[in-house]
Amino acid sequence: MLRPPAARYDALPDLSKEAIERRRAQEDAWLLELRAMPRASFAPGTPAALAWDLAHDDLGHRIATRTCELERWRVSHLGNGWVGILSMLGQIQPLGTPELRAQLLARWRAVPRWVEQHVAQVRVGLESGHVPPQTSVRLVLEQIDRLIATPIEASPFYGPALRDPDPGFAAALRAAMDDAVVPTLKTYRTFVDVEVRPRARPAVGVSANTDGARCYRALVGRFTTLDVDPDAVAKHGEEQLAVLEAEMQRLVDAKYGGGPVRAVLDRLRTDPAHRYRDRQAILDQARLATERAQAAMPRLFGRLPRSAFALEPIPSFQEKSTPPHYLAAALDGSRPAAYRVRLYKPEDEPRSPGEAIAFHETLPGHHLQIAIANESQHLPMAARFAFAPAFGEGWALYAERVADELGLYSSDDDRMGMLSSAAWRATRLVVDTGLHARGWDRQRAIDELLAHTTMSPAMAASEIDRYIAWPGQATAYTMGYLEIVRLRRKAEQTLGARFDLRDFHDVVLESGNVSLAVLARHVEAWIARRAEVAR
Repeated sequence: MLRPPAARYDALPDLSKEAIERRRAQEDAWLLELRAMPRASFAPGTPAALAWDLAHDDLGHRIATRTCELERWRVSHLGNGWVGILSMLGQIQPLGTPELRAQLLARWRAVPRWVEQHVAQVRVGLESGHVPPQTSVRLVLEQIDRLIATPIEASPFYGPALRDPDPGFAAALRAAMDDAVVPTLKTYRTFVDVEVRPRARPAVGVSANTDGARCYRALVGRFTTLDVDPDAVAKHGEEQLAVLEAEMQRLVDAKYGGGPVRAVLDRLRTDPAHRYRDRQAILDQARLATERAQAAMPRLFGRLPRSAFALEPIPSFQEKSTPPHYLAAALDGSRPAAYRVRLYKPEDEPRSPGEAIAFHETLPGHHLQIAIANESQHLPMAARFAFAPAFGEGWALYAERVADELGLYSSDDDRMGMLSSAAWRATRLVVDTGLHARGWDRQRAIDELLAHTTMSPAMAASEIDRYIAWPGQATAYTMGYLEIVRLRRKAEQTLGARFDLRDFHDVVLESGNVSLAVLARHVEAWIARRAEVAR
């Protein structure tokens, strides 16, 4: 995605048993090598110390999540499944030269072998008790059916031909589609339908898998970058929900004539007057919101990214099941960052969360944080490019609140959407742990999400299906947000009148993509230095 210099684009990951064992052995060796270099030997605050911290945290989480055996049951309709990965490559892989075109064709022709390795891993999982949930299997079959029914010219896998003018490349890509990609899709569909579907687990939670409880705790640790028990995560979610619902009640009392919060949320969700009229209305809202954000950034941020971002729709074959998201820019300047907007059935979607989502994905959210990290050449590579979910998603959720401080929401409905968005992320702590650690079924999780947000039933179902397919990922947002808020409150209380919010934001962002523990040490050291100077 980032297109670093000298990178090649002609291969796919090796999923063979031997390759997985080699990677694990290499990770073990790296960790031993790292621990042979004492952390105390690196000067505090230096890039070397930061690199040590990030490598140590990452290797620890990689090793802990081995118990999940993720390769054995990753039958997913999301970006962690092979169909989603290949479709994304088709949209972002560089072209424009004979060599780059040849690399893409080589990659496409490697698809059958790649998927064969994936199938072999899943077959092992069916025997070892590492199996995908029925919900994900159904969605994968629906996704493949849509792709098979799509004319080749409209397929995301043929998309590279639309980005390169060479007619010979278009013909060669069509041949690769006919010979490699489409037959693989059909063969894979048969495998999933005949071998996987009858043995997929009816329980949605990963705890139903072999060693599933230990797996889930490891995944929560990986995504939150914290050593935290799932029950504690659920408690944080319940406490944050109580805070947010009290805030929503105050807004309802002041601006909506009082009454229960749930009634206002239901009206914003179901009343056609509060929904989008068409796809263009979604794009217009996103454009206007991001333009306001762009103009306001200097008020609370001293450092701003050099790169721009574009608005673009999620591809049609993905838009039903894929939420809005951000794509980082290519390092070589060949492709801008993008906020990918979900345009599926706009008449069913409430308008009120749209502005908060735009601020989350662009400014002052993901684009600000990720672009600054990518552009900071003094940082170690891991801090620049290895996305840290708890910090990155926590920052983007915090950014929705900063947008409110900047006065960027255009109405009371949009502010309610912002609070609903925060409640959605807090509810994730409850529903993700409910699904994967406390035995909840899919409908209970959907109902819980609808009870606290303006989300449509279709979007709520799509979100819950995402949490089912990607255990633990949803816990990153609010856990990261709470840590950033804790650090801000500590800075405000310690520094008093000397606290400067622009400086605080720049300090939080200056170390790039970091774990929450690394972030806390960095910000607390800054607070201590500021307090000492003031004495």
